[in-house]
Amino acid sequence: MGLPLSQVARIGAYTLSQHIKGGRYPLVLMLEPLFRCNLACKGCGKIDYPDPILNQRLSYEQCMEAIDECGAPAVSIAGGEPLLHRDMPKIVRGYIAKKKFVILCTNALLLKKKIDDYEPSPFFTWSIHLDGDRQMHDEAVSQDGTYDIAYEAIEIAKARGFRVQINCTIFDGADSDRLAAFFDRMEALGVEITISPGYAYERAPDQQHFLNRERTKQFFRDLFRRGKGGKAWTFTNSPLFLDFLAGNQSYECTPWSMPLRTIFGWQKPCYLLGEGYVATFKELMEGTDWDQYGVGKYEKCSDCMVHCGFEGTAATDAIRHPLKMLSVARKGVRTDGPFVQDIDLSKARPAEDVYSSHVEQELARIKAANPAAAKHVVKAA
Repeated sequence: MGLPLSQVARIGAYTLSQHIKGGRYPLVLMLEPLFRCNLACKGCGKIDYPDPILNQRLSYEQCMEAIDECGAPAVSIAGGEPLLHRDMPKIVRGYIAKKKFVILCTNALLLKKKIDDYEPSPFFTWSIHLDGDRQMHDEAVSQDGTYDIAYEAIEIAKARGFRVQINCTIFDGADSDRLAAFFDRMEALGVEITISPGYAYERAPDQQHFLNRERTKQFFRDLFRRGKGGKAWTFTNSPLFLDFLAGNQSYECTPWSMPLRTIFGWQKPCYLLGEGYVATFKELMEGTDWDQYGVGKYEKCSDCMVHCGFEGTAATDAIRHPLKMLSVARKGVRTDGPFVQDIDLSKARPAEDVYSSHVEQELARIKAANPAAAKHVVKAA
């Protein structure tokens, strides 16, 4: 199926114009309007906040302000579970009215119930969380039956004329043969795939099943080998990012390319690392010491190969070397031979234990604003 030509043209024109101007710019606004979820996935670092924080929501106005501030051509709405937000249909309509491409990420448990609140649009895509076949997915989300619900939701959304993709996160222990068979099934349904290795969120309950860099590269080579260099399946990811996953490109991340806005504010430095928050996008871009973060610079970044950090780099590489990008798109990802030399990790500065400070600050703010709402607060871990 591939991305719609209109979407490719608009985003391509935006990216090229920003690249010509120089400087840092966002590609996709990552929006988390709430952290509350109806699942408790073992690899998630978003859902263990105290109730006063889980009860917080970004308003419709705050969501619109976020896209106006950063100017990105697309927004990916996640969480938590965004379908729990009562204003989500209004938020989606507001973004579409601004001609922004909206990717609404959901575990699909509520999609059948909520689907009538949404209309198909060239600017709208359902992104359904599926981490492989029934056994793989249900194990990843720690709840039996979720795969079947999500699969039915995909069929319903496709029948209604919606654009649908799946968001597949890979953890250590994944089986490349089974995942390839699952991708074959998604391809037959006409469903696109967004794929990425998982990131070891500090708050995630399970810290044992995240891939390191070498295992990531080998897994994706094994996977793409089973799918004609990845050409057997329709990915939303760029060809050069897929090539990077297979160890054929050595990239530094572009953390500002997919900035995150949450109930805490704009997250520093990126979607994955929460080491401070600021009130405005301008503060994020101008007040973050970007040189302190990234692979080879900071221990927390050492094993990261996630799309939200490296798709921006791949996009820049494609602009600078279009023939390389076209070659990978035509031939597929190389799945044999040596890996390219990776970034040296030995001089990365030590990780800092700062992730809970913003939680404590937010709880203090909530308590000051509404003491009754915070009277049962348990001190953040």
